[in-house]
Amino acid sequence: MFQKLDEVEDRFREVEGLLADPGVMADQKRYLALTREHAELAEIVAAYARYKKVLEELEGNRELLRDEDPDLREMAREEIPALEAEKESLAERLKLLLLPKDPNDDKNVILEIRAGTGGDEAALFAGDLFRMYSRYAERMGWKVELLSASESDIGGFKEVVALISGDRVFSRLKFERGTHRVQRVPETEAQGRIHTSACTVAVLPEAEDVDIEINPADLRIDLFRASGAGGQHVNKTESAVRITHLPTGLVVSCQDEKSQHKNRAKAMKVLQARLYDQMQAEQQARQAADRKSQVGSGDRSERIRTYNFPQGRCTDHRIGLTLYKLDQIMQGELDEVIDALVTHHQAELLAGQEG
Repeated sequence: MFQKLDEVEDRFREVEGLLADPGVMADQKRYLALTREHAELAEIVAAYARYKKVLEELEGNRELLRDEDPDLREMAREEIPALEAEKESLAERLKLLLLPKDPNDDKNVILEIRAGTGGDEAALFAGDLFRMYSRYAERMGWKVELLSASESDIGGFKEVVALISGDRVFSRLKFERGTHRVQRVPETEAQGRIHTSACTVAVLPEAEDVDIEINPADLRIDLFRASGAGGQHVNKTESAVRITHLPTGLVVSCQDEKSQHKNRAKAMKVLQARLYDQMQAEQQARQAADRKSQVGSGDRSERIRTYNFPQGRCTDHRIGLTLYKLDQIMQGELDEVIDALVTHHQAELLAGQEG
């Protein structure tokens, strides 16, 4: 581990020098990549510096144990346990900091929620999930921008897409990808029977211009009249935008804004995120052109989490976590669930390295 930490220190100094190079500063793509690398390395370098300082203090206190002055010996004896504890804590932290980084952790997120099995009840649950993530974003100080939505007749969403921006959004939400199952008595159920429905959640890292370039010649852009609520405006103006990426067949539509330009910008943002996700999936040898590796088919049997309302229970099936605080979770108190998923993921990475 220490050889790796020494290498990190060397790279940190090298990156600092590169960031001061005018030639590098003129290359936006390289400069941005180096800035991110510098921020990641800085945390490791600071922790390693403190670790080495603690080792020095421990060695100094152990030498004082042999001093003739009894007061100095007693002082050293009292300080050693706390320094030993800090040394162990820093060693564990450094192990985690040296784990392979997900390059997308610092990115914003395109969140897509779609109603799956369950008809109207699934659409209502999609609305509940969107509110849950919106409230969690509010707690985290993130911003939620609605990109597109297809509302159901009785409320909720057939599909809703939003941009969530803020500090390390992807690092927290990436474990939410998959099928979410709900068990509850629908409002329309006269006999009080529990129904099971499902929604799919996709979490796509927002693509930046330096991540992926789209050739305008590869796009077909169609304009059409918006449908749904909006008064006379929707009947008179072709403000809705549909963008088709011809090489992949990906289609994105947006009609929520009255401005054609705003709808086009939002649709492009979603298209970039989907193409970036697809590109990464292909690089990792996963068949995710249609993103089924993330969200599955929406069938009830393919689930990562179950929300059982009669029992007030939320169960994450990937890690066997069950919490009887469903009301709080639906209000956006997701940290306990997400922290457990992050810890489990880190433990798997550590086991893989040690193995």
